Amino acid sequence: MTQASNTPPQTKEGALVIERVFNAPRELVWKAWTEPEQVMKWWGPKDFTTPTARIDFRLGGKSLNCMLAPDGKEYWSTGVYKEIVPPERFVTTDSFSDKDGNVVHGSVYGMPEDMPMEMMLTVTFEDIGGGKTKMTLVHEGLPAGEMLGGANQGWNESFDKLDALLAAA
Repeated sequence: MTQASNTPPQTKEGALVIERVFNAPRELVWKAWTEPEQVMKWWGPKDFTTPTARIDFRLGGKSLNCMLAPDGKEYWSTGVYKEIVPPERFVTTDSFSDKDGNVVHGSVYGMPEDMPMEMMLTVTFEDIGGGKTKMTLVHEGLPAGEMLGGANQGWNESFDKLDALLAAA
């Protein structure tokens, strides 16, 4: 089980920062982020599913994910990998998109007008011994307020699903 807190989201220079400790080796946590068939099992908040996850995991490669809400609404996102250091860290852009991977403004999905067209995700994986991994997510560019809180909730619900996936492995 991961260690998580119910404290307000941490911010670091305008970024959402979430740290979780998973009771799983770093290689498994890394694969859960980098293999499409694994991402499809945990990506998205509680009650959302991920029917599509495409990952071209190389520098300059792209990802394309679809989160499906309980009401059937699709939320597409895309990114471009900017840095990859297996199994320690990766950096990718993060943007809303259409189903073809074309970047669109978040307002298409009901997000506020101040939502940036591109954000950045940095995810690090630290082997802390005993078969455990500390994962840190830094999501830069989110507008403060409701969007930051919603992203914090959504990521933590996703990580709860990731924890269950890793526990079953």
